[in-house]
Amino acid sequence: MDLTQGTQKEKNARAKKMMLWFGIVSLLMGFAGWTSAFIVSSAREDWLNDFQLPTAFFYSTAVIILSSLTYIKAKQLVRSNAQKAASNWLFGTLLLGVIFIILQFSGFNEIIAQGYYFTGPTSNITMSYIFLIATVHILHVIAGMISLIVVLVRQRQGKYSSDDMLGIELGATFWHFLDLLWVYLMLFFFFF
Repeated sequence: MDLTQGTQKEKNARAKKMMLWFGIVSLLMGFAGWTSAFIVSSAREDWLNDFQLPTAFFYSTAVIILSSLTYIKAKQLVRSNAQKAASNWLFGTLLLGVIFIILQFSGFNEIIAQGYYFTGPTSNITMSYIFLIATVHILHVIAGMISLIVVLVRQRQGKYSSDDMLGIELGATFWHFLDLLWVYLMLFFFFF
């Protein structure tokens, strides 16, 4: 397929999708680096091998998976031109994003209650990695929520329809990436 062919709208859509995927690959490389450093650092003598992940992290995992499902439902409703219902599902996705972040901070509080901090005399390299990786993911979820707010506002303005789904598709792709990234991180922390 020749990428220079098609209407200006098609070229614009391809360019935006490609830029999103470049960004996603860049993020993947960053998280791959941190998880690789986590593995390398696990050989240290001060590494915690018996640490239990906070319960709130497991709940947040269920919430972010559910949020991807609500985003999928919103896209389906836009495609079938059920605009009001689509807006409601997008708002539900946003609410689940807020709950995810609250649960993440609750997980941090569980770690702190166990006596581990990000830095300082009671810090530990294991916990520092977990704090760092989870915090960077939270920052990206906040970026995803900003994107979702833009999508929600544009949806309520009637900008999306079965004929024009680009914005909602880009937002959903980024949101699903964040979802899958967190599931990967949880599996990584749990099994490693």
